[in-house]
Amino acid sequence: MVSQWPIPPGHFFDYEVRPQYGEAGTYFYHSHVGFQAVSATGPLIVRDPHDPPYLYDEERIIVLTDYFNKSDAQVEQGLTSDPFIWSGETEAILVNGQGTINNSTSGAHSCSLASLKVEPSKTYRFRIIGSTAISFVSMAFEGHDMTIIEVDGGYTQPLPVTHLQVGVGQRYSVLVRTKSAQELYTEGRMKFFLQLESRERPTLTRSYAVFEYPREKYDNIQPPEIPPIELPTTTYNWVDNDFSPLFPNDFPSRVNVTRRVVVKVEQIINGTITWRQNGAPWDETFPQTPYLVALYQNNEVALPSYDVAIANGLGIDPRVRAFPAKIGEVLEIVIQNSGSTAGALDVHPFHSHGLHFYDIGSGPGTYNVTENEALLEFRRPIKRDTTMLYRYSTTAPTGQDAGWRAWRVRVTDPGVWVIHCHTLQHMIMGMYLVSLLALGSQDPNIFT
Repeated sequence: MVSQWPIPPGHFFDYEVRPQYGEAGTYFYHSHVGFQAVSATGPLIVRDPHDPPYLYDEERIIVLTDYFNKSDAQVEQGLTSDPFIWSGETEAILVNGQGTINNSTSGAHSCSLASLKVEPSKTYRFRIIGSTAISFVSMAFEGHDMTIIEVDGGYTQPLPVTHLQVGVGQRYSVLVRTKSAQELYTEGRMKFFLQLESRERPTLTRSYAVFEYPREKYDNIQPPEIPPIELPTTTYNWVDNDFSPLFPNDFPSRVNVTRRVVVKVEQIINGTITWRQNGAPWDETFPQTPYLVALYQNNEVALPSYDVAIANGLGIDPRVRAFPAKIGEVLEIVIQNSGSTAGALDVHPFHSHGLHFYDIGSGPGTYNVTENEALLEFRRPIKRDTTMLYRYSTTAPTGQDAGWRAWRVRVTDPGVWVIHCHTLQHMIMGMYLVSLLALGSQDPNIFT
Protein backbone atom coordinates (compact mmCIF):
# COMPACT_ATOMS: atom_id res chain seq x y z
CA MET A 1 0.00 0.00 0.00
CA VAL A 2 2.98 2.33 -0.53
CA SER A 3 3.66 2.08 -4.24
CA GLN A 4 1.08 -0.40 -5.53
CA TRP A 5 -2.00 -2.41 -4.66
CA PRO A 6 -1.29 -5.91 -3.29
CA ILE A 7 -1.24 -8.56 -6.03
CA PRO A 8 -4.56 -10.49 -5.84
CA PRO A 9 -4.58 -14.31 -5.75
CA GLY A 10 -4.32 -15.74 -9.25
CA HIS A 11 -2.86 -12.53 -10.69
CA PHE A 12 0.68 -11.32 -11.36
CA PHE A 13 2.79 -8.19 -11.45
CA ASP A 14 5.69 -7.78 -13.88
CA TYR A 15 8.82 -6.09 -12.54
CA GLU A 16 11.56 -4.80 -14.79
CA VAL A 17 14.75 -4.33 -12.81
CA ARG A 18 17.64 -2.45 -14.39
CA PRO A 19 20.70 -2.55 -12.12
CA GLN A 20 23.02 0.41 -12.55
CA TYR A 21 26.78 0.37 -12.65
CA GLY A 22 28.09 0.10 -9.10
CA GLU A 23 25.03 -1.81 -7.81
CA ALA A 24 26.52 -5.30 -8.14
CA GLY A 25 25.98 -7.11 -4.88
CA THR A 26 23.84 -9.35 -2.71
CA TYR A 27 20.11 -8.63 -2.41
CA PHE A 28 16.91 -10.58 -1.88
CA TYR A 29 13.24 -10.39 -2.77
CA HIS A 30 10.30 -10.96 -0.44
CA SER A 31 6.62 -10.31 0.03
CA HIS A 32 5.55 -7.20 1.90
CA VAL A 33 2.08 -8.42 2.86
CA GLY A 34 1.52 -9.57 6.45
CA PHE A 35 3.76 -12.41 7.60
CA GLN A 36 4.27 -13.87 4.11
CA ALA A 37 7.98 -12.99 3.96
CA VAL A 38 8.72 -15.73 6.50
CA SER A 39 8.70 -18.06 3.46
CA ALA A 40 7.96 -15.92 0.35
CA THR A 41 11.58 -14.88 -0.09
CA GLY A 42 14.72 -15.71 -2.05
CA PRO A 43 18.15 -14.43 -3.12
CA LEU A 44 18.60 -11.82 -5.85
CA ILE A 45 22.23 -11.54 -6.96
CA VAL A 46 23.47 -8.71 -9.17
CA ARG A 47 26.69 -9.81 -10.86
CA ASP A 48 29.66 -7.57 -11.55
CA PRO A 49 29.80 -6.53 -15.22
CA HIS A 50 33.53 -7.29 -15.19
CA ASP A 51 35.83 -9.15 -12.80
CA PRO A 52 34.89 -8.39 -9.17
CA PRO A 53 37.43 -6.40 -7.15
CA TYR A 54 38.21 -9.42 -4.98
CA LEU A 55 39.58 -12.75 -6.20
CA TYR A 56 37.94 -16.01 -5.18
CA ASP A 57 37.48 -19.47 -6.68
CA GLU A 58 33.78 -20.11 -6.09
CA GLU A 59 30.83 -18.67 -4.24
CA ARG A 60 28.02 -20.04 -2.11
CA ILE A 61 24.74 -18.45 -1.02
CA ILE A 62 23.50 -18.76 2.56
CA VAL A 63 19.90 -17.66 3.14
CA LEU A 64 18.85 -17.46 6.80
CA THR A 65 15.14 -17.87 7.58
CA ASP A 66 13.05 -18.48 10.71
CA TYR A 67 10.68 -21.38 11.33
CA PHE A 68 7.37 -20.95 13.16
CA ASN A 69 5.01 -23.86 13.67
CA LYS A 70 2.04 -21.59 12.93
CA SER A 71 0.27 -20.38 9.82
CA ASP A 72 0.72 -16.80 8.61
CA ALA A 73 -2.93 -16.11 9.43
CA GLN A 74 -2.52 -17.31 13.04
CA VAL A 75 0.50 -15.06 13.58
CA GLU A 76 -1.12 -12.00 11.96
CA GLN A 77 -4.40 -12.40 13.82
CA GLY A 78 -2.65 -12.64 17.17
CA LEU A 79 -0.45 -9.61 16.56
CA THR A 80 -3.41 -7.40 15.66
CA SER A 81 -5.91 -8.72 18.23
CA ASP A 82 -7.15 -7.24 21.47
CA PRO A 83 -6.03 -8.90 23.67
CA PHE A 84 -2.67 -9.16 21.96
CA ILE A 85 -1.29 -12.68 21.24
CA TRP A 86 2.46 -12.92 20.62
CA SER A 87 3.71 -15.13 17.79
CA GLY A 88 6.17 -16.89 20.07
CA GLU A 89 9.90 -17.14 19.39
CA THR A 90 11.37 -18.78 16.31
CA GLU A 91 11.71 -22.55 16.70
CA ALA A 92 14.66 -22.83 14.31
CA ILE A 93 17.00 -20.67 12.27
CA LEU A 94 17.17 -22.43 8.91
CA VAL A 95 20.10 -22.34 6.48
CA ASN A 96 18.89 -22.55 2.88
CA GLY A 97 15.62 -23.99 4.16
CA GLN A 98 17.20 -26.81 6.18
CA GLY A 99 17.70 -27.40 9.88
CA THR A 100 16.24 -28.97 13.00
CA ILE A 101 14.04 -27.58 15.74
CA ASN A 102 16.04 -25.83 18.45
CA ASN A 103 18.07 -28.27 20.61
CA SER A 104 16.61 -31.34 18.87
CA THR A 105 17.76 -34.06 16.51
CA SER A 106 15.94 -35.99 13.84
CA GLY A 107 16.49 -39.25 12.05
CA ALA A 108 14.69 -38.15 8.90
CA HIS A 109 16.99 -37.24 6.01
CA SER A 110 14.67 -34.38 5.08
CA CYS A 111 15.51 -32.75 8.43
CA SER A 112 19.25 -32.99 7.95
CA LEU A 113 21.33 -29.87 8.46
CA ALA A 114 22.27 -27.91 5.36
CA SER A 115 25.62 -28.94 3.91
CA LEU A 116 27.98 -26.31 2.52
CA LYS A 117 30.33 -28.43 0.40
CA VAL A 118 33.79 -27.03 -0.22
CA GLU A 119 37.15 -28.24 -1.52
CA PRO A 120 40.60 -27.85 0.08
CA SER A 121 42.87 -24.86 -0.56
CA LYS A 122 40.26 -22.66 -2.20
CA THR A 123 38.87 -19.22 -1.44
CA TYR A 124 35.08 -19.03 -1.29
CA ARG A 125 32.80 -16.04 -1.30
CA PHE A 126 29.84 -16.69 0.98
CA ARG A 127 26.88 -14.39 0.28
CA ILE A 128 24.90 -14.31 3.53
CA ILE A 129 21.31 -13.05 3.43
CA GLY A 130 19.39 -12.24 6.62
CA SER A 131 15.86 -13.18 5.55
CA THR A 132 14.72 -14.14 9.03
CA ALA A 133 11.46 -12.90 10.52
CA ILE A 134 12.78 -11.79 13.92
CA SER A 135 16.14 -13.48 14.58
CA PHE A 136 19.17 -11.22 14.99
CA VAL A 137 21.80 -13.84 14.21
CA SER A 138 25.33 -14.20 15.53
CA MET A 139 27.27 -16.75 13.46
CA ALA A 140 30.74 -18.15 12.78
CA PHE A 141 32.48 -20.96 10.90
CA GLU A 142 34.19 -23.50 13.13
CA GLY A 143 37.96 -23.46 12.54
CA HIS A 144 37.82 -20.97 9.63
CA ASP A 145 38.40 -17.21 9.51
CA MET A 146 36.21 -14.70 7.65
CA THR A 147 36.92 -11.41 5.91
CA ILE A 148 33.98 -9.12 5.11
CA ILE A 149 34.14 -7.61 1.60
CA GLU A 150 30.53 -6.53 0.93
CA VAL A 151 27.78 -5.03 3.05
CA ASP A 152 24.17 -4.55 1.86
CA GLY A 153 25.11 -4.56 -1.83
CA GLY A 154 28.25 -2.41 -1.63
CA TYR A 155 31.92 -3.44 -1.64
CA THR A 156 33.95 -2.51 1.44
CA GLN A 157 37.58 -2.52 2.43
CA PRO A 158 38.49 -6.04 3.63
CA LEU A 159 37.69 -6.46 7.31
CA PRO A 160 38.70 -9.68 9.15
CA VAL A 161 36.15 -10.76 11.78
CA THR A 162 35.75 -13.64 14.18
CA HIS A 163 31.97 -13.70 13.81
CA LEU A 164 29.12 -12.02 11.94
CA GLN A 165 26.02 -10.28 13.23
CA VAL A 166 23.21 -10.49 10.70
CA GLY A 167 20.03 -8.53 11.38
CA VAL A 168 16.80 -9.05 9.48
CA GLY A 169 17.26 -7.61 5.99
CA GLN A 170 21.05 -7.31 6.17
CA ARG A 171 23.44 -8.97 3.71
CA TYR A 172 27.18 -9.63 3.87
CA SER A 173 29.77 -11.26 1.65
CA VAL A 174 32.72 -12.88 3.37
CA LEU A 175 35.81 -14.55 1.97
CA VAL A 176 36.79 -17.85 3.58
CA ARG A 177 39.99 -19.73 2.78
CA THR A 178 39.53 -23.48 3.17
CA LYS A 179 42.04 -25.77 4.80
CA SER A 180 44.66 -27.62 2.78
CA ALA A 181 44.61 -31.39 2.37
CA GLN A 182 47.57 -31.60 4.75
CA GLU A 183 45.76 -29.56 7.41
CA LEU A 184 42.69 -31.78 7.11
CA TYR A 185 44.87 -34.89 7.43
CA THR A 186 46.62 -33.49 10.48
CA GLU A 187 43.32 -32.55 12.17
CA GLY A 188 41.77 -35.89 11.21
CA ARG A 189 38.40 -34.47 10.21
CA MET A 190 36.50 -33.38 7.10
CA LYS A 191 33.46 -31.78 8.72
CA PHE A 192 33.12 -28.47 10.56
CA PHE A 193 30.06 -26.59 11.75
CA LEU A 194 28.56 -23.23 10.93
CA GLN A 195 27.03 -22.19 14.26
CA LEU A 196 24.16 -19.69 14.48
CA GLU A 197 22.56 -18.18 17.57
CA SER A 198 19.78 -15.66 18.09
CA ARG A 199 20.54 -12.48 20.01
CA GLU A 200 18.47 -9.94 21.98
CA ARG A 201 15.56 -12.33 22.45
CA PRO A 202 14.13 -13.77 25.73
CA THR A 203 15.27 -17.26 24.69
CA LEU A 204 18.34 -18.35 22.75
CA THR A 205 17.78 -20.31 19.55
CA ARG A 206 20.85 -22.19 18.33
CA SER A 207 21.13 -23.75 14.90
CA TYR A 208 23.80 -25.26 12.68
CA ALA A 209 24.84 -26.01 9.13
CA VAL A 210 27.81 -28.13 8.07
CA PHE A 211 30.98 -26.91 6.40
CA GLU A 212 31.94 -30.13 4.65
CA TYR A 213 34.92 -31.24 2.61
CA PRO A 214 34.62 -34.01 -0.05
CA ARG A 215 34.21 -37.58 1.09
CA GLU A 216 32.65 -40.75 -0.27
CA LYS A 217 29.26 -40.54 1.43
CA TYR A 218 27.22 -37.72 2.92
CA ASP A 219 25.22 -39.00 5.87
CA ASN A 220 22.19 -37.49 7.52
CA ILE A 221 23.89 -34.66 9.39
CA GLN A 222 22.76 -33.82 12.91
CA PRO A 223 23.73 -31.00 15.31
CA PRO A 224 26.70 -31.53 17.64
CA GLU A 225 25.97 -32.45 21.24
CA ILE A 226 28.17 -29.59 22.53
CA PRO A 227 28.38 -26.21 20.74
CA PRO A 228 31.87 -26.02 19.20
CA ILE A 229 32.00 -22.18 19.19
CA GLU A 230 31.52 -19.66 21.99
CA LEU A 231 29.92 -16.66 20.33
CA PRO A 232 29.93 -13.21 22.02
CA THR A 233 26.69 -12.28 23.74
CA THR A 234 26.89 -8.49 23.41
CA THR A 235 25.80 -6.94 20.12
CA TYR A 236 26.25 -3.15 20.18
CA ASN A 237 30.06 -3.32 20.31
CA TRP A 238 30.43 -5.12 16.96
CA VAL A 239 32.37 -3.77 13.94
CA ASP A 240 29.72 -1.44 12.45
CA ASN A 241 31.98 1.60 12.80
CA ASP A 242 35.00 -0.19 11.33
CA PHE A 243 33.61 -0.52 7.80
CA SER A 244 35.09 1.65 5.05
CA PRO A 245 34.01 1.87 1.41
CA LEU A 246 36.20 0.20 -1.18
CA PHE A 247 35.64 3.09 -3.59
CA PRO A 248 34.95 6.82 -2.94
CA ASN A 249 31.23 7.26 -2.19
CA ASP A 250 30.69 11.03 -2.03
CA PHE A 251 29.94 11.10 1.69
CA PRO A 252 28.25 14.43 2.60
CA SER A 253 29.82 16.35 5.47
CA ARG A 254 27.85 18.09 8.20
CA VAL A 255 27.90 21.39 6.31
CA ASN A 256 26.01 19.72 3.45
CA VAL A 257 23.12 18.65 5.69
CA THR A 258 20.00 20.72 4.96
CA ARG A 259 17.87 19.48 7.85
CA ARG A 260 17.57 16.79 10.49
CA VAL A 261 14.55 14.53 11.00
CA VAL A 262 14.27 12.74 14.35
CA VAL A 263 12.00 9.71 14.31
CA LYS A 264 11.07 8.57 17.80
CA VAL A 265 9.85 4.98 17.95
CA GLU A 266 7.75 3.81 20.86
CA GLN A 267 5.69 0.79 21.75
CA ILE A 268 2.14 1.49 22.94
CA ILE A 269 0.41 -1.17 25.04
CA ASN A 270 -3.36 -0.78 25.29
CA GLY A 271 -5.01 -4.19 25.04
CA THR A 272 -3.31 -4.67 21.71
CA ILE A 273 0.28 -3.54 21.07
CA THR A 274 1.34 -1.11 18.36
CA TRP A 275 4.55 0.60 17.33
CA ARG A 276 4.41 4.32 16.56
CA GLN A 277 6.83 6.69 14.87
CA ASN A 278 6.46 10.29 16.09
CA GLY A 279 3.05 9.29 17.37
CA ALA A 280 1.81 7.68 14.14
CA PRO A 281 1.47 3.93 13.53
CA TRP A 282 1.27 2.62 9.96
CA ASP A 283 -0.20 -0.70 8.85
CA GLU A 284 -2.05 -2.28 5.95
CA THR A 285 -5.28 -0.46 6.81
CA PHE A 286 -3.60 2.91 6.17
CA PRO A 287 -3.63 4.50 3.65
CA GLN A 288 -6.80 3.60 1.76
CA THR A 289 -5.04 4.25 -1.56
CA PRO A 290 -1.35 3.55 -2.21
CA TYR A 291 0.67 6.76 -2.10
CA LEU A 292 2.15 6.34 -5.57
CA VAL A 293 -1.29 5.67 -7.02
CA ALA A 294 -2.55 8.84 -5.31
CA LEU A 295 0.32 10.76 -6.88
CA TYR A 296 -0.57 9.55 -10.36
CA GLN A 297 -4.21 10.43 -9.71
CA ASN A 298 -3.19 13.88 -8.39
CA ASN A 299 -5.26 13.15 -5.30
CA GLU A 300 -4.24 16.12 -3.14
CA VAL A 301 -6.20 14.84 -0.12
CA ALA A 302 -3.93 11.78 0.06
CA LEU A 303 -0.66 13.66 -0.43
CA PRO A 304 1.52 15.17 2.31
CA SER A 305 2.30 18.83 2.75
CA TYR A 306 6.00 19.68 2.85
CA ASP A 307 5.21 22.98 4.58
CA VAL A 308 3.19 21.25 7.33
CA ALA A 309 5.97 18.73 7.91
CA ILE A 310 8.57 21.48 8.25
CA ALA A 311 6.38 23.72 10.43
CA ASN A 312 5.67 21.09 13.09
CA GLY A 313 9.37 20.38 13.59
CA LEU A 314 8.89 16.62 13.32
CA GLY A 315 9.24 16.26 9.56
CA ILE A 316 5.93 14.40 9.32
CA ASP A 317 2.55 15.40 7.93
CA PRO A 318 0.41 13.57 10.53
CA ARG A 319 -2.70 13.73 8.36
CA VAL A 320 -1.25 11.22 5.86
CA ARG A 321 1.52 9.89 8.16
CA ALA A 322 4.30 10.58 5.67
CA PHE A 323 7.67 12.37 5.71
CA PRO A 324 8.02 14.51 2.56
CA ALA A 325 11.39 15.61 1.19
CA LYS A 326 12.69 17.49 -1.84
CA ILE A 327 15.19 16.52 -4.48
CA GLY A 328 18.59 17.99 -3.65
CA GLU A 329 18.15 17.88 0.12
CA VAL A 330 20.71 16.13 2.30
CA LEU A 331 18.81 14.73 5.25
CA GLU A 332 20.15 13.52 8.55
CA ILE A 333 17.66 10.94 9.78
CA VAL A 334 17.94 9.98 13.45
CA ILE A 335 15.93 6.97 14.61
CA GLN A 336 15.51 7.29 18.37
CA ASN A 337 14.66 4.27 20.52
CA SER A 338 12.53 4.86 23.65
CA GLY A 339 11.01 2.99 26.55
CA SER A 340 7.62 1.39 25.92
CA THR A 341 4.43 1.85 27.91
CA ALA A 342 5.68 -1.01 30.09
CA GLY A 343 9.27 0.26 30.09
CA ALA A 344 10.65 -2.49 27.85
CA LEU A 345 13.16 -2.00 25.02
CA ASP A 346 13.81 -3.96 21.85
CA VAL A 347 16.28 -3.95 18.94
CA HIS A 348 15.13 -2.99 15.47
CA PRO A 349 16.77 -3.59 12.07
CA PHE A 350 15.70 -0.42 10.25
CA HIS A 351 15.64 -0.65 6.45
CA SER A 352 15.23 1.95 3.71
CA HIS A 353 13.70 1.24 0.30
CA GLY A 354 14.79 2.92 -2.90
CA LEU A 355 18.18 4.25 -1.90
CA HIS A 356 21.21 3.52 0.22
CA PHE A 357 22.02 5.83 3.12
CA TYR A 358 25.32 6.67 4.78
CA ASP A 359 25.46 4.98 8.18
CA ILE A 360 26.91 7.61 10.54
CA GLY A 361 26.72 5.66 13.79
CA SER A 362 24.72 4.64 16.83
CA GLY A 363 24.87 5.02 20.57
CA PRO A 364 23.01 5.02 23.90
CA GLY A 365 20.70 7.74 25.17
CA THR A 366 19.88 10.74 22.98
CA TYR A 367 21.62 11.60 19.73
CA ASN A 368 24.24 14.32 20.19
CA VAL A 369 25.33 15.81 16.87
CA THR A 370 28.51 17.41 18.26
CA GLU A 371 29.77 14.23 19.90
CA ASN A 372 28.97 12.09 16.89
CA GLU A 373 30.57 14.54 14.48
CA ALA A 374 33.82 14.26 16.44
CA LEU A 375 33.71 10.48 15.97
CA LEU A 376 33.06 10.84 12.22
CA GLU A 377 36.42 12.56 11.83
CA PHE A 378 38.01 9.14 12.18
CA ARG A 379 35.55 7.24 9.96
CA ARG A 380 34.68 6.83 6.31
CA PRO A 381 31.00 5.82 6.48
CA ILE A 382 29.71 3.25 4.03
CA LYS A 383 26.37 3.15 2.25
CA ARG A 384 23.88 0.65 3.64
CA ASP A 385 20.18 -0.06 3.45
CA THR A 386 19.65 -1.84 6.80
CA THR A 387 21.20 -1.02 10.18
CA MET A 388 20.47 -2.06 13.74
CA LEU A 389 18.83 0.24 16.23
CA TYR A 390 20.42 -1.35 19.29
CA ARG A 391 19.22 -1.39 22.84
CA TYR A 392 21.82 -0.60 25.48
CA SER A 393 19.69 -1.87 28.36
CA THR A 394 16.64 -4.10 28.61
CA THR A 395 14.38 -1.45 30.15
CA ALA A 396 13.95 2.32 30.23
CA PRO A 397 11.30 4.66 31.67
CA THR A 398 8.30 5.11 29.39
CA GLY A 399 9.14 7.52 26.57
CA GLN A 400 12.75 8.07 27.66
CA ASP A 401 15.40 8.10 24.93
CA ALA A 402 17.39 4.89 25.14
CA GLY A 403 19.53 4.59 22.02
CA TRP A 404 19.76 5.98 18.47
CA ARG A 405 20.86 5.23 14.94
CA ALA A 406 21.72 8.02 12.49
CA TRP A 407 21.84 8.16 8.69
CA ARG A 408 22.68 10.76 6.07
CA VAL A 409 20.69 10.61 2.84
CA ARG A 410 21.18 12.41 -0.44
CA VAL A 411 17.68 12.87 -1.90
CA THR A 412 18.19 12.11 -5.59
CA ASP A 413 15.20 10.09 -6.80
CA PRO A 414 11.56 11.19 -7.01
CA GLY A 415 9.04 8.65 -5.81
CA VAL A 416 7.59 7.02 -2.73
CA TRP A 417 9.89 5.06 -0.46
CA VAL A 418 9.21 3.29 2.81
CA ILE A 419 11.48 3.08 5.84
CA HIS A 420 10.60 0.36 8.33
CA CYS A 421 11.78 -2.05 10.96
CA HIS A 422 12.46 -5.31 9.11
CA THR A 423 11.26 -7.52 11.96
CA LEU A 424 8.11 -8.99 10.41
CA GLN A 425 6.13 -8.94 13.66
CA HIS A 426 6.95 -5.28 14.24
CA MET A 427 5.99 -4.40 10.66
CA ILE A 428 2.56 -5.93 11.20
CA MET A 429 2.30 -3.95 14.45
CA GLY A 430 2.79 -0.61 12.65
CA MET A 431 6.55 0.03 12.59
CA TYR A 432 6.76 1.90 9.28
CA LEU A 433 7.32 5.41 8.10
CA VAL A 434 6.82 6.63 4.53
CA SER A 435 9.01 9.15 2.71
CA LEU A 436 7.64 10.95 -0.32
CA LEU A 437 10.32 12.52 -2.47
CA ALA A 438 9.40 15.27 -4.97
CA LEU A 439 11.42 17.64 -7.13
CA GLY A 440 10.11 20.74 -5.39
CA SER A 441 10.84 24.10 -7.00
CA GLN A 442 12.85 22.58 -9.85
CA ASP A 443 9.69 21.04 -11.31
CA PRO A 444 6.59 21.58 -9.18
CA ASN A 445 4.42 19.64 -11.65
CA ILE A 446 6.50 16.46 -11.58
CA PHE A 447 3.55 14.40 -10.29
CA THR A 448 0.68 16.20 -12.01
